[in-house]
Amino acid sequence: MAVPKQRTSGSKRRSRHAQWKNKLENPAVSQCDNCGSFGRPHRVCMSCGYYRGRKVLDLSGKRAES
Repeated sequence: MAVPKQRTSGSKRRSRHAQWKNKLENPAVSQCDNCGSFGRPHRVCMSCGYYRGRKVLDLSGKRAES
């Protein structure tokens, strides 16, 4: 079984563990090609309902009656 030769210093460990906080404070944002609104990348635009040039969601506000 692999065993580390030396103990990891506290600052080295803390800097490795602190990386996730930067992702929470500065999330990635991209602009929609269809309507120009901003949102998370690789997700359906919640303003117009398009993803990669195709209509994926119907956001007209009308509910289907069942």
